[in-house]
Amino acid sequence: MLPTEGIQAMVSDLGSVSRRAFLYGSAVVAGSATLSACSSSSGGGGGGTAGTDRGQNTGKGSATRPLAAPSTFTEAPALAAQAKSGRLPKLTDRLPATPYVIPHNWTSRGKYGGALRMVVFSTTGAIGGDSNREFFYGHSLLRYVNDGKDIGPGLVQSWSSNSDASQWTFHFRKGLKWSDGHPFTTDDVLFWWEDLVVPGHYAQVPPEDCRSGKGTLVKMTAVDDVTLRLTFDAPTPLTADHIAAYANGAIGKNGPIWVLPKHYLQQFHPKYNPKIKSGWDAPTGSWEQKSDWMRNPDCPTLIGYKCKSFDNNKGLVLERNPYYWAVTKDGDQLPYIDEIVIDVEQNPQSLKLQVQLGNVDLCMGQFNQITLADIAALSQTTKKAGTEILLWNSGSGTGSIFFLNLDYPDSALRKLFNEPKFRQAISYAFNRDTARKTLYFATGVKTTGTISPQSLEFHAGDGSKVYEQWRDAYVGHDPTKAKQLLAELGLKDTNGDGYVELPGGKKLTIELAYSSDISSPEAAKDDQLVADCKAVGLRMLRVPIPPQAFLPDWENGQLMARSNWEVSNVAGVLVSPFWLVPTEFQRYAPLQGEYYSLRGTAAEHQQQNVNPWKRTPPRLAPDAKGPIAKLQTLYDQTKLEPDLMKRTKLVWDMMKIHIQQGPFFIGSVANFPNVVVVKGDLGNVPRKENLAQGGLMNPWGHPTPAVYDPETFFWPDPTKHTT
Repeated sequence: MLPTEGIQAMVSDLGSVSRRAFLYGSAVVAGSATLSACSSSSGGGGGGTAGTDRGQNTGKGSATRPLAAPSTFTEAPALAAQAKSGRLPKLTDRLPATPYVIPHNWTSRGKYGGALRMVVFSTTGAIGGDSNREFFYGHSLLRYVNDGKDIGPGLVQSWSSNSDASQWTFHFRKGLKWSDGHPFTTDDVLFWWEDLVVPGHYAQVPPEDCRSGKGTLVKMTAVDDVTLRLTFDAPTPLTADHIAAYANGAIGKNGPIWVLPKHYLQQFHPKYNPKIKSGWDAPTGSWEQKSDWMRNPDCPTLIGYKCKSFDNNKGLVLERNPYYWAVTKDGDQLPYIDEIVIDVEQNPQSLKLQVQLGNVDLCMGQFNQITLADIAALSQTTKKAGTEILLWNSGSGTGSIFFLNLDYPDSALRKLFNEPKFRQAISYAFNRDTARKTLYFATGVKTTGTISPQSLEFHAGDGSKVYEQWRDAYVGHDPTKAKQLLAELGLKDTNGDGYVELPGGKKLTIELAYSSDISSPEAAKDDQLVADCKAVGLRMLRVPIPPQAFLPDWENGQLMARSNWEVSNVAGVLVSPFWLVPTEFQRYAPLQGEYYSLRGTAAEHQQQNVNPWKRTPPRLAPDAKGPIAKLQTLYDQTKLEPDLMKRTKLVWDMMKIHIQQGPFFIGSVANFPNVVVVKGDLGNVPRKENLAQGGLMNPWGHPTPAVYDPETFFWPDPTKHTT
């Protein structure tokens, strides 16, 4: 185990800064030889060849304005040979008229060739490796850069809005092509919207990007093949922010889909092919299998790679997309690396062993159950494995969390769970000092549980005070206070067994559901929470749920409570608001969130006389006088408010509801660092000092490492890295 003193937390002062120039992050400072090697630019454990061979890596951040396209272009030798033989069009015909130029200041010119070996942890095989899509930003209309501080172009080259932000126009790059060479057009967006989302196929619901503050859906119009217009019935000032979030495309498990290759997928849609049978859009139906570029080699993509082979038991192999639309400042068409080989591991210990043996070139810890607790063991093998350990900021507002289901079907328990005092009692019972020392090695900061400390709303005006109030509201370990609150709710130990019962003497047990494939640190946190609650007389029981059943059970409202998640977001909280306000089913008010997500759709007014838990999907209208309704009303107001400061004040009002009537989710430690293990000679992988905010790893709305463009990664000597 890494000694507690091996990592120390340094938290910068909270101050008022501009709209996209804010910073609040824990900088991890080495207190021992072990940690001082981590995240350095010198090659860490001795396996790397830092400096010229893999790039200087001295630049910080990324350009905030689009870079001009080079006058000439270069391509991979293998593609050049195919173009020369006539098997491929020439490079200038494969690239759009204006390619995307990678804006990062830390990248240098690389070399073509070689393979990158990665690994993904999944108990359901490669099919469950959703994190694989977090490596590629190529399907996104716009992109975040500088750790979410700025928005840059993507598939869309330029965009604008009218004076009240109720109409937005997006100009796609002319000459974009799918990986099979077929032209990309705005029909590929409308196909997603009109033929999948609006009819509700494949369980798709309209994303917040496409709904106004009044709850009505956008009118989406293709002006021409490269121009898309979004018209709302009210101002929508955050449209660009929403669209920049997530790694889009594929099957929608990493954010809204937005783009689909209509020319290929229409054959699997009954509107275009009457032979398609019912059930095509079920979670295991033909649509998911055919539309997922990760598992279907025939499905065209817009990212830097395409599927070469897929085996659910072994993993997948990706090969270069010859039509990828991004280049470097030097004019090199990306990607540099020929192939990416992603093995699947169902045992986290086996996965870590592969990393220690040097069989993995790049491993993102947050996807693969590698945490701070593993640094000591990993550090012992860096020299032999040729690896380096990097630490990037997580951006987490909570660390591992716990929350109750406010929409649990049992009326007595639902009433109890909606009592702020009950949730506050659990928070006071939890000993965060112990969790911070044993699980986070004295990094980060104790928290009741908030959104990301990097959120811009905490860095303007009185935002820092609001953050501190929320963070510290119920953070203290106070068993006496916890017992007092339980007693005020009429929860008393009436039979002398050491646990409180419900009023009337009925047994009370909080079933803490968790996915059975969670990491050992998360399990340890749960064990501590159960023990801490026992100390105040509250019985809590951990209940494992098969990973494939967990989300459906939660959506149906059947699980009592859940754990082993964390809260984070990119840029402003309104870009991914679901932790602040229930807008979908995955958080603390699943049925009320689902109810909100269906506003403006045909399902909104259907099944009104059906039991909320038996509706399809299950949904429940919030109590008009309750906190969820207040949060949703304030959220709707933020979507209509064009003035940034007024909008921020509305967000503070929402946060105050969390302070006064929360906690709705209970956190442990905020903004701890995450672990990345990388081969020392892999070029253009940023170090913490290269990144605008030291990294922002945890929010899926800020897809990491996609935001750092892994297509630029390269090997100084590709012959040493082949399959």
